[in-house]
Amino acid sequence: MLNFGLTQLSALLAAKKISSAELTGEFLERSKSLNPDYNAFITLNEETSLAQARAADAMIAAGQAHALTGIPIAQKDIFCTKGWLTTCGSRMLSNFISPYDAHVIERFNAAGAVNIGKTNMDEFAMGSSNETSFYGPVRNPWDSTAVPGGSSGGSACAVAARMAPAATGTDTGGSIRQPAALCGISGLKPTYGLVSRYGMIAFASSLDQAGPMAKSAEDLALMLNVMTGFDARDSTSLEREPEDYTRDLEKPLEGLRIGLPKEYFVKEINDDVARAVEAAIAEYRKLGARTVEVSLPSTKLSVPVYYVLAPAEASSNLSRFDGVRYGYRAPEYTDLNDMYRKSRAQGFGAEVKRRILIGTYVLSHGYYDAYYIQAQKLRRLIAQDFIEAFKQCDIIMGPTSPTVAFNLGEKSSDPVQMYLSDAYTIAVNLAGLPAMSIPAGFGNQNRPVGLHIIGNYFAEAQMLNVAHQYQRATDWHVRMPIPLET
Repeated sequence: MLNFGLTQLSALLAAKKISSAELTGEFLERSKSLNPDYNAFITLNEETSLAQARAADAMIAAGQAHALTGIPIAQKDIFCTKGWLTTCGSRMLSNFISPYDAHVIERFNAAGAVNIGKTNMDEFAMGSSNETSFYGPVRNPWDSTAVPGGSSGGSACAVAARMAPAATGTDTGGSIRQPAALCGISGLKPTYGLVSRYGMIAFASSLDQAGPMAKSAEDLALMLNVMTGFDARDSTSLEREPEDYTRDLEKPLEGLRIGLPKEYFVKEINDDVARAVEAAIAEYRKLGARTVEVSLPSTKLSVPVYYVLAPAEASSNLSRFDGVRYGYRAPEYTDLNDMYRKSRAQGFGAEVKRRILIGTYVLSHGYYDAYYIQAQKLRRLIAQDFIEAFKQCDIIMGPTSPTVAFNLGEKSSDPVQMYLSDAYTIAVNLAGLPAMSIPAGFGNQNRPVGLHIIGNYFAEAQMLNVAHQYQRATDWHVRMPIPLET
């Protein structure tokens, strides 16, 4: 049962073959058993989760159930959750109990889903390995000496290890897709503005986007049906008619045009990753798709552009954490300025401080035009590349990450190498496009490889169809790193 998809679990609950309280209890027991080894969760609250499960059972008994009613969902600890510790992986918020729910949490609550716990993450979502968390690194369940990817590494680990059937994540430069790839699960970053950012603690507001993480594309579609929707409290939330993202799952792929950017298949990609991705593309050809070469010439600019714009927005967003109103406050200080300095110095970790300093620098007088404005101009070129490419193809594919999961500590002392882990994912955020990663095999040391699927704006249903048809023909997405008997 712990390996069932959301549709199967929903059917069992609807048929009353198992109660939500029983199902939630099983996942809680597995989470409590495995979390000391993998550190996927920051907070588990058994009493609250079981209370939600009993409420879901009442909804089911009253005939008011939705597709996800009674199903446990792990929530990334970046979403404000009323009555729950909400830390964003930082000492700065280590004592913050949220007084309200994020829009995403509200949507899951309305659907009757159960919050099984808050997952570990890179501090303020800044990282590619889940090693910057104040609560310690998450370990990859396929190999505990390896990173799970970041910043949504806790969510990816929880789903891969079957500690939760599904989880939420956020993606600023690849933070859903890269950990999904490294942990062998499916993860989707929607079109910017499709999911409200209200109550999602901000890193870089023009890039951040919440999305689902689960075993399969079918599960992602069910979650996206819940997560999307207009929210007047978020000025970037898009007013669109509701969609059923499961509607096209069974469509055949005959005639699908897959664009293969020549810039994605270069020497920077490791051979083991390239072999797995090429095998996945060959499978798509068998399913009726055809491939065309496209070009994204500004791809090489995406990492430097991102690491100007994202830190600039972070330096602004994180200025609110000052030790005055909420969060960490230094225990000893002499005056207000000393309290600011010490609270921020002690409350933020090294990576967060690094990005705040970079962002403050590029926004400062004399450098704003030279760096920030130029990066915004280049961002437009990156988006224009995708617009031109989609005139020749329906979907773009390539590797999610240039390597399989690297070892814990391997890149900690070299920030630039760590940043390059997101070389294939960042451009999508800069353009505001939807993209996803699905399992596509294994590379060196039996570590998972992810296939990156990029769609045009609002093409989530098509992308999920493309992923689902591949998952019907392969079994990479159902393989588990840890036996259920553990």
